[in-house]
Formats: sequence, structure tokens, C-alpha cells
Amino acid sequence: MSSREDALWFDEGARSPAPAGGSTLADVLERVLDKGIVVAGDVAINLLDIELLTIKLRLLIASADKAKELGIDWWSRDPALSGSAKPELKEREPELERRLRDVESQLRALGDGRESGHGRR
Repeated sequence: MSSREDALWFDEGARSPAPAGGSTLADVLERVLDKGIVVAGDVAINLLDIELLTIKLRLLIASADKAKELGIDWWSRDPALSGSAKPELKEREPELERRLRDVESQLRALGDGRESGHGRR
């Protein structure tokens, strides 16, 4: 086994070889999710040396724990995916209620001004 294959199938801390029959899909998946893997690619469409479209693809495959360790945790702040984003809205509720009262009072003042203008004609 080459040193490259050795690095792929051995943990840095424990030097136990892969199972004699090879790795199962579950073993490979566990290793990928534990360490993470990045797939990157660019697709460019050109016509007569004029770039029409470029698509840059970046894909990270990792466990949620590994992603958090890397600083990627957008799902924890997404209101559609997490209930934890709702308390942020609760904190802003008094401010939003105050703003709504201000807007309603301004609308009433505008309405009062129109009614008095109609009465003069």
C-alpha cells in the first residue's frame, strides 16, 4: 500500500489497517462525513472566444458537526429550518408594535386632514 493509500485508510491517531475484504460503503461514508470532502468545478460556455456563461460549482459534503467546526451553520439561523430563529422576532416585537402605532396615527392624521378639506368645498 502506498503512503497515499495509507493516509486515506488510516486515522492519524490509530494505525489499524482497513478490513481485509476492503472497506464497505458505510466505512467510506463515515470517513467522508468525519473528515469532509470538497468537490469543485467550473463550467464555461464560450462562443467565438466570447464568454457567454460561467457557472462555478462548489460542494462540501460533511457531517453537521464537522460543518459547524468549519464555521458553516446556516441551517441554525434559517427560520424555515430552525425554531431558534423565532425568538429573534419576539425580541423585536415591542419595536414593531411601536412602529405600527406610529404609522396608524400618521394615517389617522392624514385621514382627518382629508375629511376637513372635503367639508370646506
